[in-house]
Amino acid sequence: MADLDGAADALYGARQSGVPVPPIGTAYSLGSPEDAYQVQERNTARYLESGRRLAGRKIGLTAKAVQLQLGVDEPDYGMVWADTEFTPDDTVPIDTFLQPRVEAEIAFLLARDIGDRNATSATVAAAVDCAFSAVEIVDSAIADWKITLVDTIADNASAGGFVLGGTPRRLSEIDLRLCGMTTTLNGQDVSIGSGAACMGNPLNALTWLARKMAEIGRPLIAGDVVLSGALGPMVDAAPGNRFHVSIAGFPPFSIGFAE
Repeated sequence: MADLDGAADALYGARQSGVPVPPIGTAYSLGSPEDAYQVQERNTARYLESGRRLAGRKIGLTAKAVQLQLGVDEPDYGMVWADTEFTPDDTVPIDTFLQPRVEAEIAFLLARDIGDRNATSATVAAAVDCAFSAVEIVDSAIADWKITLVDTIADNASAGGFVLGGTPRRLSEIDLRLCGMTTTLNGQDVSIGSGAACMGNPLNALTWLARKMAEIGRPLIAGDVVLSGALGPMVDAAPGNRFHVSIAGFPPFSIGFAE
């Protein structure tokens, strides 16, 4: 039988101590994504009770290649916390994280609630206030990133922190499918991609999430920020690194990590 409380305690302890733990799926007999989401929900409730505030959601596993690698046919999701937001040109304290990596993506800010589990992409688009270029700082509490599907789901979809680029855009001003992305480190390209890498269009990812959140009774609401998934490969972050992110249609921005 799955030890949901034990798995939740292990992940919570890793985040509090800053020391990663071995893969938890086998150790705590997590046999399904449903088990893993129950673990995630336990720690979400614990954080909410401690006074943390949700900023929105994140979507993971939006790339078909990653889904094939983990043997799944849909993305996963996690919570985004308000106290993990950084601003462009910040120097991020790297010891906030255990094993940080960065990925560039599109973030959406919602202007209205989406409570329909059968919401269409048109309905979802109409609920969007604006879009941002963004960086998600992904971070795993599982040692050496040796994750399975249940490990990453239980670990809040490997969420760490996020940065929204400084100038938002209306959906009518950008081409979400074709927008090219380049991330550089020390002047060298380290990740290249486009909007199409995220489920064909980041709006498709947002629509998937809106339906899923309505289905489980935690619907997206006005004011939520949604990180929609990587536009290219994620890249390890090390002390002193400064990444520059350029996504077509948005002004470029940078984020650095403290020495």
